[in-house]
Amino acid sequence: MAEFITPTKLRQHGQHRGSTDDIGVYSDARTYYSSDDLHSNRHHRRNRTYSQNSLVHQMQRSMGLNEPHRRGSHDEASRPHSRQFLVDVDHTLESLQEQEDTDKNMQITIEDAGPKVISLRTAASEGYNRFDIRGTYMLSNLLQELYMAKEFGRKRIILDIGRLNENPVNRLSRLIKDQFWEGLTRRIDASSIEVAAKDPKDWTDDPRPRIYVPPGAPEQYEYYTKLARDRPDIRLDVQLLAEKITPEMVRDMNDKPGLLAVAMDEIIDPKTGEKTLQGVPFVVPGGRFNELYGWDSYMTSLGLLVNEKLELTKSLVKNFCFCIRHYGKILNATRSYYLLRSQPPFLTDMALRVYEKIKHEPGATEFLRTAILAAIKEYYCVWMAAPRLDPKTGLSRYRPDGHGVPPETEASHFVHILEPYIKKHNMTFQEFVRAYNYGEVEEPELDEYFLHDRAVRESGHDTSYRLEKVCANLATVDLNSLVYKYEMDISRIIRNVFGDKLVIPAEWCGEGMTPGQVETSADWDRKWRKRRIAIHKYLWNEEKGMYFDYDTVKQEQCNYESCTTFWPLWAGVPDPEKAAKVVKMAVPKFEAYGGLLAGTEESRGPVSLERPNRQWDYPYGWAPQQMLAWTGLARYGYSDLAQRLAYRWLFMITKAFFDFNGVVVEKYDVTRPVDPHRVDAEYGNQGLDFKGVAKEGFGWVNASYVYGLQFLTTEMKRALGTLTPYDTFEKAQQLREEKIQAELS
Repeated sequence: MAEFITPTKLRQHGQHRGSTDDIGVYSDARTYYSSDDLHSNRHHRRNRTYSQNSLVHQMQRSMGLNEPHRRGSHDEASRPHSRQFLVDVDHTLESLQEQEDTDKNMQITIEDAGPKVISLRTAASEGYNRFDIRGTYMLSNLLQELYMAKEFGRKRIILDIGRLNENPVNRLSRLIKDQFWEGLTRRIDASSIEVAAKDPKDWTDDPRPRIYVPPGAPEQYEYYTKLARDRPDIRLDVQLLAEKITPEMVRDMNDKPGLLAVAMDEIIDPKTGEKTLQGVPFVVPGGRFNELYGWDSYMTSLGLLVNEKLELTKSLVKNFCFCIRHYGKILNATRSYYLLRSQPPFLTDMALRVYEKIKHEPGATEFLRTAILAAIKEYYCVWMAAPRLDPKTGLSRYRPDGHGVPPETEASHFVHILEPYIKKHNMTFQEFVRAYNYGEVEEPELDEYFLHDRAVRESGHDTSYRLEKVCANLATVDLNSLVYKYEMDISRIIRNVFGDKLVIPAEWCGEGMTPGQVETSADWDRKWRKRRIAIHKYLWNEEKGMYFDYDTVKQEQCNYESCTTFWPLWAGVPDPEKAAKVVKMAVPKFEAYGGLLAGTEESRGPVSLERPNRQWDYPYGWAPQQMLAWTGLARYGYSDLAQRLAYRWLFMITKAFFDFNGVVVEKYDVTRPVDPHRVDAEYGNQGLDFKGVAKEGFGWVNASYVYGLQFLTTEMKRALGTLTPYDTFEKAQQLREEKIQAELS
């Protein structure tokens, strides 16, 4: 079994690279592989190495194509923590893949049938002695390190064994902090607009980079127009948005989809000394999602703050404020086809978490003021306005405007829905979609279907049988918990930070708001008290001890059991008695091998070819549901339970990372112990498609990992690092306690 080494110090990106004294075994890849001094091999005369037992090299030697085989010796004497290898990158990579990657997917996993051992020459013996690298984990780490070395232009390297047998918890945590966040960070400016503007979902024949700039940011329009003129090779199309965003306008833009401008800072160009603009950075989810997303960014921020990426988290808040000011809402994502859709609102909590870390710095109060002004505008103009507000219950719904078929989905997604209408009108798929989108054919049933489909996508839970064909009518548990949290946070901030009085300036007024209107904590106290009463009247089920969505059209409570029942605990909605009932009744229904299920199997119902799995239903689990549940449970004093659920989730991620070449994906099947990253619902999984080494993971899963570790004890982290399942860990703890009790009695 591989020995795991705990790093004593993780090096930060950007250290001086001229001396090996500044480079640790666990430095980030850029630092480690950019050092000429470390890899120059100036202390060793022989620097060639590759596997002596490789099938490729056995063949080469037999054909006389290589140097004579030198038997060498196995080096078992040098200290394991300091052992280094002399590695010829290309030769070793070729040998390793030929021998161990038997399914030829450029990854080494437990599903490959190779011998699971390769010999490397040791640096201490100047390449004469060899040492065996054994097991899937060490071999897959070797593959990853070779890919990274090659990416940084290395032909030969001196490789520390610590990078191969590193404790998997430490390795994944380090990669998230030092590499994954960087891989997911984007700016929209001259430095990388061709990367940021790329849209894997673009359905047009000419997917050129395109950016839409709001009329309230003329300086950005001037900047991007100049950029397009100066760099014709990138074919950047710059468009100015209309003042008023309408469903018809968004529909017409679907022929030319593009990125939406976000915040920029004015800086001095170090080369010219002139003023220019620089994009405020943001973090994308990963995979096919290459833009700023709404609730993904909040979940990501929890991990960024753990990893002390404070400036990047502040930037996410600034970008959200820009979106509310210029587009009227925090968008589903910053593409033109999302202009009418929002997403679950988390801005106040996000801003407060940043403020708590910067409140003694200059500008902290103004940072918070801007964020709260933006949140108040969003509250009044989105969640408490038609069509999202249900006037009878006073609760909010996901209910965005829009026309026609959402264009960003996979090409085949709506075929089964549209086929009867295509046949009815004797049209091709494309002909019918265009005719329907522009009102040339009228189909009221389709109008109703897509009303709810857009609402599902706004909810972030796309898709689920909980919401299908009904979402726009639902006052959901999740949304109303979040709006309640807005009301509570805004009340507390106005009282504690702004002297119980916050004046709304004209630039932060939306429809129905008045420049100069004054907000007080008493106003917002009344709002959250009223909503809490409504939540418990319409969404709480005393008999079942859980929260359920409410159908505002049928005027009845739904019966779908969803993991969102824990969201009120995160927001602080229930009293301790109701929270205890949720713990007693809900946890047994949702707890699974790898954490919390998105919904129960009973609520999902049977699946078949005609009724396939939905990704936000049983048996899948998602990072947001885990993080909000842990936080909510801890808030009400159930820290041991939060630890247990966090351990289950982190163990599942760690085991997949260990067995499957460092994979970190968007979602998991929390009922599968062996390969939980394999998801066959809808578009499958994001984060699987990499060659050799994963460079990004997936945003909110990265965050859930480092955030979840904060809930665990040191002992639990050690057990996690040795891949001990929770049930085994718990049993060992019980046996130890029994032994202690016996010794004391």
